[in-house]
Amino acid sequence: MGERSAHRPSKSNGFAAVRILVLVGVLQASVRWTVGAPFTVNTNLQFRLLLNTVAASGANSVRLAKDPRNNQLYYLKLNGDIYRLDVLPGAGTSTSSLVYSSADHGLSQNVQGMAIGTEGTIYLVGNDSTNSGQSTIARIMKGVPQGGGGRAWSLLAQTEPYPLGNSGFDHLFNGIIVSPDGANVYVNSGARTDHGEVQSNGGVFPNTRDVPLTAKIFVLPTSATGLLLPNDLAALRSAVRIFAEGTRNAFDFGFAPGGELFAIDNGPDRDMSDELNWLRPGLHYGFPWRMGGGDNPQQFPNYNPTNDPLLDPRFFAVHQGFYHNDPSFPPPATNFTEPVLNIGPQADEFRNPTNGAYEDASVLGQAITTFTAHRAPLGLVFDRDGAMASPFHNHGFVLGFTPGDSNGTNVAGPFFDPSQDLLDLDLVKLGGTNFQARVTRLMAGFNLPVDAEIISNRIYVLEYGGNQGVWEISFPPAAPRPVLNMPQWLGTNTFRLTVTGVVPGQTYQVQRSTNLFDWITIENVTPPNAQFVVTDSGATSSASFYRVSSAGP
Repeated sequence: MGERSAHRPSKSNGFAAVRILVLVGVLQASVRWTVGAPFTVNTNLQFRLLLNTVAASGANSVRLAKDPRNNQLYYLKLNGDIYRLDVLPGAGTSTSSLVYSSADHGLSQNVQGMAIGTEGTIYLVGNDSTNSGQSTIARIMKGVPQGGGGRAWSLLAQTEPYPLGNSGFDHLFNGIIVSPDGANVYVNSGARTDHGEVQSNGGVFPNTRDVPLTAKIFVLPTSATGLLLPNDLAALRSAVRIFAEGTRNAFDFGFAPGGELFAIDNGPDRDMSDELNWLRPGLHYGFPWRMGGGDNPQQFPNYNPTNDPLLDPRFFAVHQGFYHNDPSFPPPATNFTEPVLNIGPQADEFRNPTNGAYEDASVLGQAITTFTAHRAPLGLVFDRDGAMASPFHNHGFVLGFTPGDSNGTNVAGPFFDPSQDLLDLDLVKLGGTNFQARVTRLMAGFNLPVDAEIISNRIYVLEYGGNQGVWEISFPPAAPRPVLNMPQWLGTNTFRLTVTGVVPGQTYQVQRSTNLFDWITIENVTPPNAQFVVTDSGATSSASFYRVSSAGP
């Protein structure tokens, strides 16, 4: 297969060995692993354990979200339990308490999505099996804050029953995010297949691949009540419910500082890259014909899986025979949109589709779209407020869920890539078509990290595995912005200026203008403490304007 030797150069840091027995979808995992505590790769970061959530409920923790009104954190369990997390000083001292359960909002099965809007409304996504477990119904509930406390829960939308494959690849409805203006929610529905193959559920649904309600991102007005999403493509398009198509499983979203909506996408059991996509309305993101920037070979009439260099028999879909010659594979859509480019230096391992060799894209001077296969990127967040200092200022961040092997291919997971980490995404826009990202590992050693939230210069990471810990990672804060207080008129063309909120030792430039276009420098000041005073005796009239900016170290 062209595999490199054990001495292959690697840019990854050391990581404990893991072994995956079966990984189907993102959260339906049966794994055996050996991990220690998280550790920083970038030593400028500080971190601490807030608490372990494993004892809070019999279900795994799956989502972490903040109320934008007060930055209160909440975490969600798969059974629908919602806990308020009270952050306290010290390690392992924070506490949590159950605030809502299925008795409040009515969701109790596969509750995989939670988001909180600007006005404090909680949105939940759950999936109820029906038809003796052969079908499912997705429901989106909303809990609106009430004046006397608590929330009033109601149904925002639900789907018609649609067929399950019961093959291990029913990704269901999961990720949800509220638009910045609070008017809409975007909801992900994952595929019911690994790569577009027929999944008939033992013959219950003959010749059924993905259906109109799967492998899409829907947009729904937050003001809605009781919307019905039919399993009918024409009806969904006519009602303008589909935001984007061709996403395999966009389990998490994030709005960048520029307002762009991004989503991760988890790849198939074939060794094809996982994705980060810039989402725009009406576009098609490739699934099942293109994944990770490559073609799905099962769409071609002469496909022979025994000659496919990207099939690893340790993966479920491979050893179950889901990769096969498939003459009835549907014809492709058109105008596919490609994922974000990863220019390295990390999370950019790939397999050469011609010979199966394991390669490192940035070492070769190449880029991939976007991440090492099988990482299962999750927990996408952005420094939208610019609260972090350089080099993290306004960056994105993403987690790697699946355990990998930093030194080789000894696990059925990411190859030459440890994953279970936190990555920095330095995104640069490439005109109006795409982005590229410089990707750098910041922390490693998490235990199946499943979601993240960001508050100011701190990122919070929730683990799905082990003790299901919540970790707080502190980044260097951005320098405070200087505040120019109202100038004081002293007479004889003289003003006194008091500037507060400055960094001692930082040099600041004070400028004056009479028309807001032409500025002259009055003084450069390097204050010894958090404020300074400047007296300007050069003003020609009381109609003067002033500004203060950083002038260098």
